[in-house]
Amino acid sequence: MTQTIKRPPATGAWREGDPVGGRAWFTADTGLTLESGAVLPGYQLAYESWGTLAAGGSNAVLIEHALTADSHVAGPAGPGHPLPGWWDGLIGAGRVLDPARWFIVAANVLGGCQGSTGPASPAPDNRAWGSRFPQLTIRDQVSAEAALADALGIQTWALVLGGSMGGMRALEWAVGQPDRVAALAVVAAPARSSADQIAWSWPQIRAILDDPGWHGGDYHHLPDGAGPHLGLGIARRIAHITYRGEAELCERFDREPQNGENPLQGGRYAIESYLDHHAEKLVHRFDAASYVTLARSMDSHDVGRGRGGLTAALRRVRANTVVAGVDSDRLYPLAQQAEIAAGIPDAAPPHVINSPYGHDAFLLETDQIAAALGPLLQ
Repeated sequence: MTQTIKRPPATGAWREGDPVGGRAWFTADTGLTLESGAVLPGYQLAYESWGTLAAGGSNAVLIEHALTADSHVAGPAGPGHPLPGWWDGLIGAGRVLDPARWFIVAANVLGGCQGSTGPASPAPDNRAWGSRFPQLTIRDQVSAEAALADALGIQTWALVLGGSMGGMRALEWAVGQPDRVAALAVVAAPARSSADQIAWSWPQIRAILDDPGWHGGDYHHLPDGAGPHLGLGIARRIAHITYRGEAELCERFDREPQNGENPLQGGRYAIESYLDHHAEKLVHRFDAASYVTLARSMDSHDVGRGRGGLTAALRRVRANTVVAGVDSDRLYPLAQQAEIAAGIPDAAPPHVINSPYGHDAFLLETDQIAAALGPLLQ
C-alpha cells in the first residue's frame, strides 16, 4: 500500500512544528475494504496538527470531530476552514492540550466534505462519487485513520478523545485497536446507537432523500446552486432541537415572536427563527450527501457487533479511560455514558458536565472538559 503525506508550502503563517496548526493531506492509493464487503479504491484524509511529534511518537493525541465539524479544532476561520476552531479552548499555550508538550492530530472523517474523500469527491472516472459512494461505518472510518497514524509514525496514541460522533470513533479505536490507545476520553457519546437515536436520524435522512434536488444522490455535476438544500436545512432543524436542552430553549426563547414578526399573521416565533438561522448556516458549508453518509455511519455504531456483544467488547479496552456526559443531554443521555464506564475495566463512573445547553455542552463547556482530561494527561 502506497501512502503519502502532502503538506502545503511553508509560509510565514505556518511552518511544521508551529503551535498554530497546519493543514495536510494523507493519501492511500490502494483499496480500503469496508465492513459491508465493498472496497473503496484509494482515499484521502485532510488533517491538521499542532506541536511536534516526539521521537518514538510518544506524545501523540488524536482528536475526533462530530457530525458537521472537521479537522479545524483550533484557530480562526480561513481558507478551507469555514468556521473557527470548534474546541479552541482546549488547545494552546497553557491549556490542557499544550502544543509545546503534545503533538495533536485531527482528521476530517472519511465520508466528510472538508478535504477528505466523500460523496462529492472524484471517483476513479473523475466524476463525483455521488450515489456510488459506499456506505461507511464508524469502524471503516477508524480503519482509515489507523492508516494515517501509520504514515505519521504513530504506533500508540497517548490519548484519543472525541465528543458525539467523535466519541464513537474514539471508543471504536480503544475497542478495535486496544494496543494503540494509551488513554481514552469519550464525551457525550454512546457505546451503540439506540433505536431512539436512529429514529431521530431517519427523518433527517428522509428530508434529504425526498428533496427533488437530491437526484438520487447524483447532483454534484449539476450547475452551482443545485442540490437538496431544502432537505438539508430541514435535517439541520430537526437535529438542532436534539442538540440543545429543553430548559435552555424555553428560558431563552419562551413563546416570544421573532422581532418584527407576528405568528398570528404568518410570522415566526423566535425559536423558529433560531432554527432557520442554523439551517441556513449549514447549507452554505456542508454537503448533503456527506450528511447522509455520516448520519448512516452513526446509526451503524455498535462496538459489540461481531465481538460477542457490548459487554465483551468494552472489556477489550486497555486504555486509562475517562467517560464524560452532560446532565441535560437528551440526544445521548448520561445513562449511555454510565454504560460505557461500567463496562470498561477500572474506569471511574462518568464525569458529569453540568450545563443547561444539552448535547452541545460538549462543545461549549471546555473548562469542565479540560478538568476531566487533566488526570489522563498527568
